[in-house]
Formats: sequence, C-alpha cells, structure tokens
Amino acid sequence: MSFIQNHLGEFSALFTAFFWTITALAFESAVRKIGSIPVNIIRLVLGFIFLSIYTLIRRGLFLPVDAGIENWIWLSLSGLVGLVFGDLFLFKSYEIIGSRFSMLVMTLVPPITALSGFIILSEKLTLLHLAGMFVTFSGIILAIFNRNSNGSGFRLKLAPRGILYAFGGAVGQALGLVLSKLGMNDYDPFASTQIRLLSGIAGYIFLIFAFSRWKSVFSALRDREGIKATSIGAFFGPFLGISFSLLAVKFTATGIASTIMALVPVFIIFPSVVLYKQKVTPYEIAGAVISVAGVALFFI
Repeated sequence: MSFIQNHLGEFSALFTAFFWTITALAFESAVRKIGSIPVNIIRLVLGFIFLSIYTLIRRGLFLPVDAGIENWIWLSLSGLVGLVFGDLFLFKSYEIIGSRFSMLVMTLVPPITALSGFIILSEKLTLLHLAGMFVTFSGIILAIFNRNSNGSGFRLKLAPRGILYAFGGAVGQALGLVLSKLGMNDYDPFASTQIRLLSGIAGYIFLIFAFSRWKSVFSALRDREGIKATSIGAFFGPFLGISFSLLAVKFTATGIASTIMALVPVFIIFPSVVLYKQKVTPYEIAGAVISVAGVALFFI
C-alpha cells in the first residue's frame, strides 16, 4: 500500500493513458455509427454533466460562476479551437484511418504545443525540444509508410485526407492547451474545463444550425449502440481522463506524468488487434514506441 501511495502520481498517469485509450476506441466506434458532429456535441453535453456534478460535490458550485472575465474569454476561445476545430478534425480522422493511427499522429501535440508556446507565450524552445520533434516525426513516418511491393522506395499506406484530419486535430488540441494556459491562471482546473466544454457545445450548436444537421443529431439519439459508445467515451475521457491527469501532475513531476500519459498509441495496439482484428506490423509498433520516446524528450 505504501508503494502505491509513494507512486500515486505515476499510477494516476498510467490510468489516464488507459482511460484515454478506452475513449479513443469508444469514439471511433461511435463516429462510425452516428457521425462526428452528433458524437461531438453529445459527448460534450455528457462530459459537462459529469463534471458539473463533480464540481458541485467538490466546490459547492454546479456552474463556474466564480470565473473572471479574462478566464471566460481565453477559456472559451480555447474550447472553440480545441474542442470544436481540433476535435472535429480528430473525430473525422477516426472514420478514415481509425483511432490507432489518429492517436499516433496526436503524439505531435507536445511538439506543436512547444512551438505554439514559443510563438504565443515566448516560452523557451531548446535543442532537446527540437530533437523531440524530430524523433516524434520519425516514429510517425515509420508507422504510416510501407515499402513498395517491388522493393523500390516507400508508399503512404493511409489515406492522406485522414492523416491531414488527424494533424488538424493535433494542431487544434495544441493551440487549445496554450490558450487554456492563458485563461486558467490560478483558477480551478475542473471549472476551467467546464467553461471549455460550454464553449465547445455553443460552437457545435452553431455548426449544426449552419449546416442543418439537427436531423442527424436527433437520429443519433435514437441509435442505442452509438449513444452507448459515446457515453462510455464521455465518461472515460472528459470526466475520468481529466480527473486522473490532474491527480498525476499533482503527485508527480509534470514530465513523468506527461510521458506516461503519452503511451496511448502503444496501449491502443492490443485492443485494436483484439476488438477490430486489425493487422499490426512490427514497423507500426516500433513507430508508436519511437513517437512516444520523442514526446519523452520534451520533459527531460
């Protein structure tokens, strides 16, 4: 028991990676059943309900009414960039290349975040960071390219459109994190997440009206399997995933926690093979491990 207590942060980070793996698989299943826009708005509403119940118990406030104007502005912008722009692209990539490869491309979030922080927040960008970017890119390239059948050169084995969508998801999430840092300051992380979710919900409502997609949303609500998968993803992602990630950074060094939480592309390989009967090559496994190693370089 004392061993667990002494390493509570590391175990929390490990559980976070496990929860995010479940989330990715659940949302991939949901998106294939009911579409990306319905999944996004439903999971944000469910995630907001889960978080609000938790903040009511923990803070005595169901809504983030104690947030300042600056918190609302930057966190709302973060929600629009990360949860609407970023996740809309990410969920679209689930349909095309699947959650396993999408999560691999998402290991680009730390490099893009570091670069965005350098540009927007004037944060330091070191040679080790640049090395991490190179290693992460190398791992992804190793996993997404195949040698041609005639042995001459390599070819991309995934739909370019799916990779671009996943890259757009990584950019959105990275910029969302930077904007969150601007907006959160000393404000409660869970209440900050509520603001981001509210902004995301508002953004999707606008998109649904703009593209007349209410019919697909209401149709999705009648799809039992789709709603079940979305609910599982919402519970393990916006609720448990966020909660355990905060525990992780509270009880261990941020670098250690972030590196362990970045293990999702490795963890997702086994269930992808078992649940979706996907064929995984040694190059894909090596690519996932190398890309995570590149993420680790950002926190040494």
